Amino acid sequence: MSAMPLITTIQTNQAPQDPHPHPRFARRVMTELRALSSDALWVTFGPDNESGLQNFTWSLVAEFQSVMETATRVPRGQGSAISSVAPYTVLQSSHPDYFSVGGDLSFFRACIEARDARRLREYSMKCLNLMYDWASRLKEYNTSIALIQGRALGGGFEMALSNDYIIAEERSSFGFPEIMFGLFPCTGAMGLLTNRVGARQAERMMTNKQVYSARELYDMGIVDVVCADGEGEIAVERFIADHSKRQKAMLKVQKSRYRHAPLSFEEGVVVVDDWVETAMNLSDEELRNMEMLVKLQRNGVRTAHHQAA
Repeated sequence: MSAMPLITTIQTNQAPQDPHPHPRFARRVMTELRALSSDALWVTFGPDNESGLQNFTWSLVAEFQSVMETATRVPRGQGSAISSVAPYTVLQSSHPDYFSVGGDLSFFRACIEARDARRLREYSMKCLNLMYDWASRLKEYNTSIALIQGRALGGGFEMALSNDYIIAEERSSFGFPEIMFGLFPCTGAMGLLTNRVGARQAERMMTNKQVYSARELYDMGIVDVVCADGEGEIAVERFIADHSKRQKAMLKVQKSRYRHAPLSFEEGVVVVDDWVETAMNLSDEELRNMEMLVKLQRNGVRTAHHQAA
């Protein structure tokens, strides 16, 4: 029997204005402090209120960044700043089928059609800042876990990789579809994958259009735990219970791993600039492929809603 979670909602500041504001805008990120074997900041994010897609819109990136700023200030008793950070962070999607489909393709296309490279780069840099912060900022004091219960594609796969550990249910799948419309992951995929499987294998995974199962990535050393469908949260609780028995030593080893293979922000900026340049020069055929993927995503949302009804 797992411990009953002690739920503490963390308030975040108002997110910066979305380039595509909508009157039905609602927060997509919820946070709670769960008292398991060790305290865990549990971060759950939901689909976009307008499109129904579980993607990284401008406003979602801003919400996540606000959570990062707030999480380090959560009061957990007296003491130094170290004591203000929960020992564990868990990232989970509330969508029944997707951890995330990645970036906001409709926004990408709108920027490309408007020849607005500046705004496209601004969005991409915000994504890089979030990915880099999530992958590095709390490493001194915190162990992060991505719980995958569905598909993690593109930027969603990158976000999963930015965590210290990945726990995935059997049905989960992973991949980078960007190459289908002439692009590539725009933030940390190369660095994050290289730290796990090497640069050449990372390149293959970013360009071969393959969708990988949770078991395949477990065998490659990318996914750390595979559990039965529907048992993801239990698997996380078990992982934390085991990890926290030797948490101080495990954290020292974790810190050593990141000192040995740190994620380079400077390289990330180069990748963003390369990505924006490539995006602004996509062919008509590649733009049509992007639009086709957007339609497939939206049709998938409509189908899921119909089945649920």
